[in-house]
Amino acid sequence: MDNAQLVELCSQLRESILAYCSREGGHVAPNLATIELTVALHHVFNAPVDKIIFDVSHQTYAHKMLTGRAAAFTDPARASEVSGFSNPRESAFDLFSMGHTSTSVSLACGLAMARDLADQDFRVVAVIGDGALSGGLAFEGLDAAGELNTGLIIIINDNDQSIAENHGGLYQCMAQLRATGGTSPNNPFRALGLDYRYLEQGNDVVELVHALQEVRDTPRPVVLHVHTKKGAGFAPAETNPEAWHHVGPFPLDANAPASAHGSGATYAQITGTYLMDAIQRDPRVVAMSAGTPYIMGFDPQRRAQAGRQFIDVGIAEEHAVTCSAALALAGASPVFGVYCVFLQRAYDQLIHDTALLDLHVVFAVDRAGMVGADGETHHGIFDATFLSEIPNMTVLCPSNFAELRTMLARAVNEIRGPVAIRYPRGGEGAYQEDSGRQNLVVLREGSDITLCAYGMMINNVLEAAELLQERGVSARVVKINAISPLYDRDMREIVGRTRALLVAEECAGVGCMGQRMAAILDWNRIAPERLELCNLGKAFPAQGTLGELQREFGLD
Repeated sequence: MDNAQLVELCSQLRESILAYCSREGGHVAPNLATIELTVALHHVFNAPVDKIIFDVSHQTYAHKMLTGRAAAFTDPARASEVSGFSNPRESAFDLFSMGHTSTSVSLACGLAMARDLADQDFRVVAVIGDGALSGGLAFEGLDAAGELNTGLIIIINDNDQSIAENHGGLYQCMAQLRATGGTSPNNPFRALGLDYRYLEQGNDVVELVHALQEVRDTPRPVVLHVHTKKGAGFAPAETNPEAWHHVGPFPLDANAPASAHGSGATYAQITGTYLMDAIQRDPRVVAMSAGTPYIMGFDPQRRAQAGRQFIDVGIAEEHAVTCSAALALAGASPVFGVYCVFLQRAYDQLIHDTALLDLHVVFAVDRAGMVGADGETHHGIFDATFLSEIPNMTVLCPSNFAELRTMLARAVNEIRGPVAIRYPRGGEGAYQEDSGRQNLVVLREGSDITLCAYGMMINNVLEAAELLQERGVSARVVKINAISPLYDRDMREIVGRTRALLVAEECAGVGCMGQRMAAILDWNRIAPERLELCNLGKAFPAQGTLGELQREFGLD
């Protein structure tokens, strides 16, 4: 394509992405920022022979559309064919499943090393930004790249934002580089031994093509620092990029506000309201975020109101957990709000820095269970297992807003040691009672079978009990509010006098609650005649609606 055609292509992509997001929801502002960069990359490089790795791959809508998947964005009937993140199962142009962040530079280093070992000839490009530079793995990758004596291109997509504002000393350096057109002597990339170039016009496709052509055949690692605008080309997203980072469906009207994370009450909003009240009552309470303040209900107004009692460390979960442990040791009461799938990055810190000393850190763990269209990398299906196996850790599972309020109060004010509260994405189900002060509660008596669940699965189990009743089967329903610790005496109450036990959970099968319960039952020789475990098995669920996924795994 010539320059005019490239500009027209960018315009068509922007129009299509906005139309898609208005119908389906999605990451609006990040994708609008990278349209020109993506078009320029595919114009200059020969993917998939040349390897392009997008970090924070929620910014890859244009990339997907240019690599054979446009119909999923332009045809509403085909929207479910792609996930919101890069996925090798969809296309050879997606090298890795990139649902987390800060990984592209390390991956690029490995690809460049493998290329040289095999004496092959292709180019390796890592795209990183949108807050990803604050992650520890990004530092490790940049440090390793600094001593690679081979061709490697690292593109910094600098839109001066994470989900919210950026935090950390590195971003102060980035601001200085932007202000000086890349000439500031305070350049962390040159300090690491990397070549460096700066491009101010990061949303000008022609300028991007020229810049990429200049570094295309670099013989050594080079950073191309590109200044983009988050939400570029859509005024509401440019004005308020945080609100438009990820949205639900919205009317495609420039005056329409972003329905950022759905309307009505959510678990995140309930968490934010409780924590804001706790902060105002107690100067020791601290709300901690790792670049995702909205998942704990902290919008810009609440962040400003909380002052020093709100801390955002950027995308750095390991640091957030260890820093929280030190806050607890020094007498503060930290509450760290984090996605299930992002907390697993800090597993070592959970064990060594927090649980080993039995420190009182509260983890508000969002998106527990399957989350739908985001796909394989974003389902919260492992944390119930890895949190429950950590000594001293209490793991609470609310099923509705009232129980979340009760469990937050217990976690902050009553329970000693580390406490995790797992809550799902979205809203409530049919079960509305508050049993949050009990670790175990019998919701329904029955004589034939016991149905056991925790979290949102209790709604499915209660519905199943009604269906069984219609078929002449008397079902007992037990709700577990604390999946850890789980004591031998609890199992006798769970099983009761029924002959069969079914445990239903939105959790990976290996090491799940049901397996732990089976072991306790067998050890105490109180096993029922029949035991059924209903879970996700050993699988990575793909994208889909929650209803579709539950049907697929027999959990509906």
